[in-house]
Amino acid sequence: MITNPSAGAAVTCVVASRNRRADLLASIPRHEAPVVLVDNASTDDTVAAVRAAHPEVTVVPLDRNAGAVARTIGTARAGTPFVAFTDDDSWWAPGDLARAVEVMRAHPRLGLLAARILVGPEETLDPVCTEMADSPLATEPDLPGPSLLGFVACAALVRTEAFTAAGGFDEVVRFPGEEERLALDLAAAGWGLAYVDSVTVHHHPSTHREPSATRQSGLWRSRVLTALMRYPLRDVAGQLLRTVRAGRVGWRGLAGALPRVPAALRNRRVLPRRVMDGVRELAS
Repeated sequence: MITNPSAGAAVTCVVASRNRRADLLASIPRHEAPVVLVDNASTDDTVAAVRAAHPEVTVVPLDRNAGAVARTIGTARAGTPFVAFTDDDSWWAPGDLARAVEVMRAHPRLGLLAARILVGPEETLDPVCTEMADSPLATEPDLPGPSLLGFVACAALVRTEAFTAAGGFDEVVRFPGEEERLALDLAAAGWGLAYVDSVTVHHHPSTHREPSATRQSGLWRSRVLTALMRYPLRDVAGQLLRTVRAGRVGWRGLAGALPRVPAALRNRRVLPRRVMDGVRELAS
């Protein structure tokens, strides 16, 4: 019973979710584009509930939790030149997704657009937006905003061509912290990534979230794996040192990375110098 309602559209909202049925039922009606939902083996009857309430949504049920790879699967199903990654607890402000697509069309080298994020009903600016707006990488002349080497997945619009060529989100890093490896590979391929403050995504964080310490350990794990996959050896050593110095969450992240080290090394491809220069500038 899977359909493809996005045929002929310019953009598709791809949502990856697991056990957040209530959040999905509240957010799906807010999306101003066809939706592909990839369900990461939910056990709360998400698939049946979404199909019943929103038969227009393309539902792709997985038999395992694929993490961020679910977005890669959803993008392959979308069939549109642009894909907006909107989590089960986020959505683009009215009219802004269409405006973001026009920005992408006006800037052909732009592979990924990072939107402004307003958090909760108070619409508090996410601190990461301040960091992106003040990016030391400046603004390249053919991009619509400050250049980036990272982004927040729930507020990103990608050019499908660029995303697919860069391999999408991968099985090694998975989630959380999956954005960095993709951002680096997009930049290595010559695509631009930019923060565009004139378009907005609303993020109302779900109450069904993993504990903060668990998430922080996961982020350190992803940093280590990304470094192994893409950094020169001296930068890998620096990342390992930062992870150890992070204390308990860093040690847990390092332990979590160990089983994936062989896969990371099999996928190792050192970044061009120009991209690593940017990574070092941001780290400093």
